[in-house]
Amino acid sequence: MDPDDLLTIGAFAARARLSAKALRLYDRLGLLTPAYVDEVNGYRYYRADQVEPARLVALLRRLDMPLARITEIVDAVELDGASAADRLAAYWAGAEERFASQRTLVAYLRGRLSGRESGMDETYGKFVVETVDTAPQVLLTQSRHTLADELPAWIGASLGRLEEGAAVCGGTTGAPFVVYHSEVSMESDGPAESCVPVADESAAGAWAAEHGRAWETKVRVEPAGRLVYTRISKAQVAHPQIIAAFEAVERWIAEHGLEVTGPCREIYFADWDAAGPEDPVCDVAFPVAS
Repeated sequence: MDPDDLLTIGAFAARARLSAKALRLYDRLGLLTPAYVDEVNGYRYYRADQVEPARLVALLRRLDMPLARITEIVDAVELDGASAADRLAAYWAGAEERFASQRTLVAYLRGRLSGRESGMDETYGKFVVETVDTAPQVLLTQSRHTLADELPAWIGASLGRLEEGAAVCGGTTGAPFVVYHSEVSMESDGPAESCVPVADESAAGAWAAEHGRAWETKVRVEPAGRLVYTRISKAQVAHPQIIAAFEAVERWIAEHGLEVTGPCREIYFADWDAAGPEDPVCDVAFPVAS
């Protein structure tokens, strides 16, 4: 291939609206490979028909899209433009969901910084806090260290597996729930524990023994106790709304001089898929000394 028929990296960068530094990075990542590299001096050269894909990369980067996702879209363009468009739409839907959550978080933080008791109270109203006494439960559980961005998917998958297991353990005897043995955030990875109450402890032990190595499955018996909780809607399960719900329960416990005896939890008592945004689906709770 004759370099005289190609564009130098400087000329190509100007046409593609990318810096030479960015082009070198994309070459190393395999995202935008030069048509020719001089073996003697290492100079990179590009074809004119690479300008359009390069401009696409530049535009996608303006959306703050990770390079791995850009690679998927660029590869899809070569096979099927509609598929590439669908991938872009899926990415942007997720981005808009994140932006909505971040807007709510800003409102929450502004409320806290301005001295209001809870920045969420004005947006979502006061949380009604109650207590309930619980009976002993045999629990089929799975645990995992996970960060906040992976948590929703893991909760759905792990509870689904446990509910399948419960079918051969005498069935479920209560609402599934998730226990947070330590904080789960973008900096802290828990662990979190998914729990499904089951009827038959011995059958649960056998099922856990069969699946424990792959999924960290165990059986434990939770003793009778008392929970302090507030009920929230499907919309409020998202961060940071759910933070305000937990804080409301913690304030109530402190105001009433109660002692927390275990980690916080989310109890899912409704059909998540069938529920609308304003439907109650979850109790956020702390166990306390009865």
